[in-house]
Amino acid sequence: MLKALGRCTLFNKHRPPGNRRRNKMAEKSKILIIGGTGYIGKFIVEASAKYGHPTFLLVRESTLSDPSKSALIDSFKKSGVHFVTGDLYDHESLVKAIKQVDVVISTVGHLQLGDQGNIIAAIKEAGNVKKFYPSEFGNDVDRTHAVEPAKTAFATKAGIRRAIEAENIPHTYISSNCFAGYFLPTLAQPGVTAPPRDKVVILGDGNAKAVYNDEHDIGTYTIKTVDDPRTLNKIVYIKPPANIYSFNELISLWEKKIGKTLEKVYLSEDQVLKNIQESPVPLNVVLSISHSILVKGDQTNFEIKPSFGVEASALYPDVKYTTVDEYLNRFV
Repeated sequence: MLKALGRCTLFNKHRPPGNRRRNKMAEKSKILIIGGTGYIGKFIVEASAKYGHPTFLLVRESTLSDPSKSALIDSFKKSGVHFVTGDLYDHESLVKAIKQVDVVISTVGHLQLGDQGNIIAAIKEAGNVKKFYPSEFGNDVDRTHAVEPAKTAFATKAGIRRAIEAENIPHTYISSNCFAGYFLPTLAQPGVTAPPRDKVVILGDGNAKAVYNDEHDIGTYTIKTVDDPRTLNKIVYIKPPANIYSFNELISLWEKKIGKTLEKVYLSEDQVLKNIQESPVPLNVVLSISHSILVKGDQTNFEIKPSFGVEASALYPDVKYTTVDEYLNRFV
């Protein structure tokens, strides 16, 4: 009897830490990612799995058998990602997938932005989601001065925000600003494959400040916000201080790295607008987004107020993010 009590006492003595460990694991929300094999989506999936969230990826059967996606799918499998067969345009499969999770993150591409109403409808029917992230990952679309065709693209994202709010769906909007992998390898110069070493074209006067973030860091910051009550119904801006540069400052940094002064060609705003109007799709889209960022300064020309937003690097000072300075070293 005493031995049995001893064993029982020993068992109970060691049980609470185990419970705490299990509770800690249970605290991590289950996440469904829609569009997770796309450009930014794969970084969100990787971060979700890395930080211990039960991670579910909505995929079509055709994606699983697509040879161009096989390496990515295999890496997800090795990370413990769960695959859920479904489709953005199949309501039943969406609802079924959403009922398995706590949080839904959409990273669908440009052409599917307006179709996220399907996700909103499925979330409403499922009734269990504690937070939804629509596909944003760029400028704050409620605070831009974009011209067409970017204006319409941003308006589509803003429309999805209004639909989420009208349905009282708990949410977080991620304003990740510029993808470093898109802008920095060429310093935003069209038609080149490396940063310029002779001549650079600068839109406007080059003084508007933009923010350039490594895509891995965007994934990390996004996942950090999932179970953070400070981010509920807020816009999270990824604006680490060391990644905020005017284009003139960016060029100056690059010149120091290569030990050479570049010839600089400045395009007036009027010329930029003319180029947008005369360019075919998709170049006109790219140019109009660049006009918003690099001429109008739409990523930095407003103050983040507590009533609507928070800044990621201030919330998570422990994250060691890649700086623009560090990022450019790989091209020297």
